[in-house]
Amino acid sequence: MKILLTGAAGQLGQALRQQVPEGVQLIATSRSGGEGLVGLDLADAEACRAVVHEHRPDWVLNGGAYTAVDKAESEPELALAVNGGAPRAFAEALLDTGGRLLQVSTDFVFNGQQGSPYRPEQARDPLGAYGRTKAAGEEALEAVLGGSGRGVILRTSWVMGPVGKNFALTMLRLHRERGASGQALGVVEDQVGCPTSTHTLAAACWRIITASIREPVLHWSDSGAASWYDVAIAVGELALELGLLEQTARVNPLTTAEYPLPAQRPCYSLLDCSGSRKTLDLAPTSWRQALRQILQAL
Repeated sequence: MKILLTGAAGQLGQALRQQVPEGVQLIATSRSGGEGLVGLDLADAEACRAVVHEHRPDWVLNGGAYTAVDKAESEPELALAVNGGAPRAFAEALLDTGGRLLQVSTDFVFNGQQGSPYRPEQARDPLGAYGRTKAAGEEALEAVLGGSGRGVILRTSWVMGPVGKNFALTMLRLHRERGASGQALGVVEDQVGCPTSTHTLAAACWRIITASIREPVLHWSDSGAASWYDVAIAVGELALELGLLEQTARVNPLTTAEYPLPAQRPCYSLLDCSGSRKTLDLAPTSWRQALRQILQAL
């Protein structure tokens, strides 16, 4: 089986490369290329079509994205080209070659106002440029491949891993810096979701491909619920326990209003993953256990 992976140098891409199933021929791409990687700019729709026609993969696993949520507010055209244009280009090329598309998406396609976990079949209502562009990618897949069983959308939330840029690693650095100097850090406590480990997310992606899942939309996150404040506290506690810190910093809870950012965030973005866990036959991992595994891998 031949798989074309985008975003191979990112935090999810690296986890996917570590878990490649037996019998898979992986064509790993990233914007900059590099050792063992094919260069592919996801903002270039023609390049996206060309790479599919050249390699004729059984699946395109589109794990790459424009993920700078706040920067997307000032770069909406670039974010749309990457998050909306690339999935459309892949889907159109796969119509010719006969392959399938797994599109990794986000909880940001919902507005976060309903106060209960979002189900896969619920209507999109995104906040901000990032959410709108990711919703556009989903819509493009559905417009081109809808009804064929050849496109799968996998939504996830709060992705974190032992490499790259993510909230867990940022909090670890801030605990180290501010704990040593006696300074506190402030973290938002009124936005609720669930962290997702790149390790468990990668396992879900590979299960979709190897089991040839035809469910059009799936949700995947680790289990439980947390605020960003909860995760910041847990990072400190677990890092101290694992010997990664000598002392933690004091964490002060903030409201969203006290920590304004360019992009609006959904205040409640839990995803209902119950059906997806049954479909994929994968047991849930609690977010705190997954966070411990991330920190242990450092």
